[in-house]
Amino acid sequence: MNKKQLAEVLGLSEKILEEFDLCDHCLGRIFAKRLRLRSGQRLGKKIHSTLKIKNTKCYICKNIFEALPLYTQKMLDASECYRFRTFLVGSKLRPSVLDRDDNVRSKFRLRGMDSIKAAVTKRLVTQFAKKTKKSLRSNEPDVTFTIDFKTESCQVQSKPLYLLGKYTKQERGIPQKQRPCENCSGKGCVTCSQHGMTEFDSVEGMISKFLFERFGASQTRITWIGGEDSSSLVLGSGRPFFVKLLNPKKRNVRLPKKIRAGRIDIHNMGPAGRPPANPVQFESKVVLLISSEMPIPKNAPSRLCALEEGKIAIYENSGKRAVKSVRNISCRVQSENTLLLSMTAEGGLPMKHLVSGENVFPNVSDLLEVPCRCETFDFKEIKILN
Repeated sequence: MNKKQLAEVLGLSEKILEEFDLCDHCLGRIFAKRLRLRSGQRLGKKIHSTLKIKNTKCYICKNIFEALPLYTQKMLDASECYRFRTFLVGSKLRPSVLDRDDNVRSKFRLRGMDSIKAAVTKRLVTQFAKKTKKSLRSNEPDVTFTIDFKTESCQVQSKPLYLLGKYTKQERGIPQKQRPCENCSGKGCVTCSQHGMTEFDSVEGMISKFLFERFGASQTRITWIGGEDSSSLVLGSGRPFFVKLLNPKKRNVRLPKKIRAGRIDIHNMGPAGRPPANPVQFESKVVLLISSEMPIPKNAPSRLCALEEGKIAIYENSGKRAVKSVRNISCRVQSENTLLLSMTAEGGLPMKHLVSGENVFPNVSDLLEVPCRCETFDFKEIKILN
């Protein structure tokens, strides 16, 4: 700082301090950027010393900077269970503090200075980084702290973690999706320990329970690649799925290639990007057990080959029409009233409706000219196409 700059700073400082009592931090930050200095506190202390003016209680911040070590400790306590490398801090100050800061800046037409909120946040970042050796990152940090000076609280939230895996289900009676907590409808509450579910008797529940225990996540959001009945088996290499972990406490967790989770197995689960925005195209090798109260025609295999000849139309109640296809059809009549139908089907084809004929054309019941129902449909293999 040259003599001219020093004279200008001291002159303006003297005018400001005649009206407002400011702490070293608030006085120094007025000029720190202008003078390209990193520490506003040191500059403020030097100005106070040169002018021989002692500050008592800062008009703007009410000496909030003296309390920052306490809030740094709150951050340390709140993040004790988290494993992370990068962080970001956001702060909420009382509106009165912001108003007083604006008042001083407006009255003396001060430009190019950090706001009180920016200065407080910067100080917290410096203190926390020094104690933890963690790095500040403004874009997608591992954890984000929110310091509320009005309620004297500290909240920490970790960045979501995305995984991709497959599951196999080798016993019947397991639904795919979990019923949400009755108390909060899946939003998360004390009753369900913020998980959004209180029971873990489905594929979703078993996967989620494992991830809650291993990653310390609060909730899961699963994107399914197709679905099945509770009575269906999922065999082969399994059904792919994406899962988003909310607020995980651990991030870099090593997982075995095969995981036994309740009554299902999870395979090759590992880090992934965000789930695709558009529906994932896939196909499934599926075996349907079909029954009828009437005798099934002996030429059923040749009749059902007609399913391969063209597209299968699916109509919704709204009138919307979707088109799917099947291939590699094989059929074996097991008894007078049952048959096994194997095929490779495009994802999204409703198996039970394909058999019964409900809003699906052509369908098994029409082709066989007897009313049929699908007792079970099991998945031998599921393959993502894109």
